Order: sequence, then structure tokens, then C-alpha cells
Amino acid sequence: MWIRSTMTYRFSFAMTLLSNAVANFFDFVVIWMMFTHVRGLGGFSFAEVAFLYGTTGTAFGLADLAIGQVGKVGRRVRDGTLDTLLVRPVPVLAQVAADRFALRRLGRVTQGLLVLVWSLVVLDGVEWTPLKVAMVPLMTLTGALIFGSLMTAGAAFQFWAQDGAEVANSFTYGGNTLLQYPPSVFAGDLVRGVVYVVPLAFVNWVPALYVLGRDAPAGLPSWAAFAPPLVAAACVAASGLAWRAGLRSYRSTGS
Repeated sequence: MWIRSTMTYRFSFAMTLLSNAVANFFDFVVIWMMFTHVRGLGGFSFAEVAFLYGTTGTAFGLADLAIGQVGKVGRRVRDGTLDTLLVRPVPVLAQVAADRFALRRLGRVTQGLLVLVWSLVVLDGVEWTPLKVAMVPLMTLTGALIFGSLMTAGAAFQFWAQDGAEVANSFTYGGNTLLQYPPSVFAGDLVRGVVYVVPLAFVNWVPALYVLGRDAPAGLPSWAAFAPPLVAAACVAASGLAWRAGLRSYRSTGS
């Protein structure tokens, strides 16, 4: 319904899509401007940083497109409108994700893909193997699942906090920004935190460093590059349990 409504005014949709892509592209412009003054960043070249940017940007864009609307569940909890979703024969999570579905978010996905493809063209020194080639689309899909799980867990938190969207955004939007840069520019404790506590590093750092022929962060073994599907599955299961627990705790607003 929301897609059909959006496509009613196609020129308006095209302009919104373009503006969304351009607005997100300025994030990459900042990185480009940085490299006009330095030759490398934490030992990484411009093409390698662009590869990190493209992989996390595409993964986050896919998650944001599919399930980004769950971040607004706190408003429904506060005003009691979640009740209308509970009486429908459709999973509540699916309804919340589809509510006011914003097709314009394809702009973020498109922009991330363009940077990713460009980085693959200009990357030097990478010994491509069938396994490394398969790793690129795999990390974007598993990364989208990890980001989507964090969005769902953040939405579940709002059943108790009722206004905790910014807490979730610090892990999702903040995590996306963090992963655009190489782990070597951050403090060791922060890197270990996104490896062993909140597994954001498995979105792109761990598999991307394998593709680039570099050591895994925070002392991880080399085989950890193949762990993102398992990490994504664990995150999906954990966020599902958190969502169920939050939904069971919902008591409406009273009268």
C-alpha cells in the first residue's frame, strides 16, 4: 500500500530518491576530502577505505529499507496505537516494519553499492579467489541481518524505555559510521567491544580484512572471516527472543 502510494507521484519519488542518495554521498565526500591531505588512514589506502564504506553502507541500507521503521515502535507504545496491530492476523513485527514503508531509502542502498563497485574496480594488490569473490555479497547480506537484528533489539527495548530510539541509533547509525573506517584508527578497547560484545565487526571488518589480505582485528583467528553467517544467525535469534519478551510485557496505556 505504501509503495503504491509513493509511486503515485513518480517524479516526486524520483527526486526524493535522488536527494536521499546525494545526502548520503556527502559522507563519502568527507572521506575523499580527507584523502586529499593524507596518503593513508591507519595504514589503509583510499580504495580500501572505500571498500569498507561500500560494504557497510550497502548492508546498513538493506536493513534500514527492510526493517528501519521498527525504530518508531516506541511512539506506538506511548500512545497505545500498538493495540490495533495486536488484533490483526499478521505478525506485529511485520506490521511495524511495513508501516509507512519508505521506498526512498533505496537511495542509501544505491549509493552504497556504487561506492562498493567503484572500490572493487580500483583496488590493487588483492589476490582474488572464488572464495573472496563470494565473500563480498555474503558480507553485505549477513551485515544486513546483523544491523536488522540490532534494530529489532532496539525496538524491543522501547517496550520498557518507551523513548529509547536514540539508544538503538547509537548502535545502528553509529555502528555504520564506525565501520566505514579501518579498525586501526580506533582504540583497542573499542575494537574489542565491537568484536566480542556487540558483534558489529562481523558486518564488514572481519570478512573485509580477509578479502584485503590483512589480519583479523582484536586477535581473532583467520577462520573468523567465515563466521559472519553464524554470528548473523545468533543475532537474529537473540533479537527475536528480545522482541517476544518485549511484546509480552506490553500492557497498553490504560484508560
